[in-house]
Amino acid sequence: MRFDAAQIEPMPWKNGGGTTRELAVREGARGLIWRLSLAEIVQNGPFSAFPGLWRVHTIIAGQGLRLHGTDVELEAKPLTPLEFDGGLALEAQLIDGPCRAVNVICDPRYVQVKAQVHQGDFAGQAGDLVYVIDGALHLGRDHFVAAQGCELEAPAQGVVEGTVLHVQIKALQEAM
Repeated sequence: MRFDAAQIEPMPWKNGGGTTRELAVREGARGLIWRLSLAEIVQNGPFSAFPGLWRVHTIIAGQGLRLHGTDVELEAKPLTPLEFDGGLALEAQLIDGPCRAVNVICDPRYVQVKAQVHQGDFAGQAGDLVYVIDGALHLGRDHFVAAQGCELEAPAQGVVEGTVLHVQIKALQEAM
């Protein structure tokens, strides 16, 4: 499944602090298994909570943000995937202005996710997600440029000319 953020309409957040573009989603009979989205964060404010879900947040533009709650302090730095409990009640404080982030939200009962920023040679497995942050990704006859990506349908090898976010998804059990 291929996606292009430029072709997906942004949805405003309820709190007015930004927008989200849902790039790809997988659902089972019991609901969400995983979701990949692109967020534009334009002001300080509450960070959306997703109780029972796990989150991987990767800043791809801007200086990042600080997330703080009752018992937790986190910092989302550029090009460094940050993993945390999606159910945490957090406030976000921008660091030196707006930022853009790719988010993976998943149900840890069904999948484990690992995200990494990648350059150079690329190898991925069926079911992995790839998002081009800048430059291009060449996978055989398939080519992707910034803000494009896909869910790999089969194992794939290629070359990154720039920077990509590679999300490995490992199924734990069927989402009935």
